[in-house]
Amino acid sequence: MNPVELIRKKREGDTLTKEELEEFISRFVAGEIPDYQMSAFLMAVYFKGMNVEETATFTEVMLHSGDTVDLSMIPGIKVDKHSTGGVGDKVSLILAPMVAACGVPVPMISGRGLGHTGGTLDKLESIPGFRTNFSIADYKKIIAETGLVLIGQTKEIAPADKRMYALRDVTATVESIPLIAGSIMSEKLAEGIDALVLDVKTGNGAFMQQYDDSLALAKALVGIGNSMGKKTVGFITDMSQPLGCMIGNWLEVVESVECLRGKNVPDLMEVTYVLGGAMLRLGGKAGSIEEGMKQCKSAIYSGKAYEKFCQIVARQGGDVSFVEQPGKYQKTKHIIEVKSQAAGYVVGFNTMKMGLLGIELGAGRKKVDDVIDPAAGIVLTKKLGDKVVSGETVALIHTNRDKTVQPASAELSSCIHVADAAVVPPSLVQAYLDAEGVKPWLTPQLY
Repeated sequence: MNPVELIRKKREGDTLTKEELEEFISRFVAGEIPDYQMSAFLMAVYFKGMNVEETATFTEVMLHSGDTVDLSMIPGIKVDKHSTGGVGDKVSLILAPMVAACGVPVPMISGRGLGHTGGTLDKLESIPGFRTNFSIADYKKIIAETGLVLIGQTKEIAPADKRMYALRDVTATVESIPLIAGSIMSEKLAEGIDALVLDVKTGNGAFMQQYDDSLALAKALVGIGNSMGKKTVGFITDMSQPLGCMIGNWLEVVESVECLRGKNVPDLMEVTYVLGGAMLRLGGKAGSIEEGMKQCKSAIYSGKAYEKFCQIVARQGGDVSFVEQPGKYQKTKHIIEVKSQAAGYVVGFNTMKMGLLGIELGAGRKKVDDVIDPAAGIVLTKKLGDKVVSGETVALIHTNRDKTVQPASAELSSCIHVADAAVVPPSLVQAYLDAEGVKPWLTPQLY
């Protein structure tokens, strides 16, 4: 196979065969095809796409580029969750220990920041000492001991995806349904799960900003999961404003710990409870999503979810004292108040721009080998629909970068839109998908 010809074929919009994909990807993993040719391939897929069969084949080839994990020795139905990513989306940090505290084993293999979105691994590793690089043997051992494990991709699991993931982040090829589907499902199907709950974001802070695009991605993901024998459901959730109030790795850990201790951050906890309820239903611990949500809420307010989080932090080498006393964490050199220039109501956010601004502050990467500043980020003091007085603080910037302070303040101010008339925030959970199709969703009232 000539890699150039394969890239040209995809560039022209032709369908690649299983044999072509297998050889191209296996040679990439073996180091025989360089990053620049894989980057060209990713860009060709970004512009020309893949059909349904080609996407399924691509996912299968990615899945079998490495080992698949067998967790059959772990009692119970193993269930994971995956989000397509957004700004301030720290749901996994609350959800995983909450669901595990309810008796459903959660083997979670997560990724790093991608584009304008933060990564679960980067957030966890902002906890001093927390390790995410474990062998498959340790992965199995940890979930057997705690009912929960939170690690990154190992060299054995979907190695093709691990390398492509890093390239997609820095080559502007993230927002592609076949690439997203192949990446998510190859990793998730390899980790030993029995069922999967998907959170597909939509809105101006999501990779798929239009609802129809988000729906197409959700259908692709749910279809692949169920076709490969894993019970898979999905939700389309809103990302037209940051989720919760904190953006940035350590800041998001702090907000997650507050929620695990019982603080109600309404939008963040609604999404967390809905996804958790679905995980408990798929895991056989609840007869319905609503029943599962009630169990999840009980795990939060009983303190069991927080205890489980502390347990997994300690088990994976983290210093639990920072979880118990977040205030001891070293603060950034600059903490700058951003004030509203107008009075009225918050009517919108440029959410993606805020995510990109977080990178400028040090909270994300521009290059694969960039080092993240775990303390950098943004704290919102106002959300959609909130009333604002002129001169009132609407956000705080946390950064150690001297040169970013002034431009970042102006940039963040321009991302928060204030008008005279209030708006009603969009529904947080907009649709539910399973093997039978798409259904409207109305979140049960739990508060």
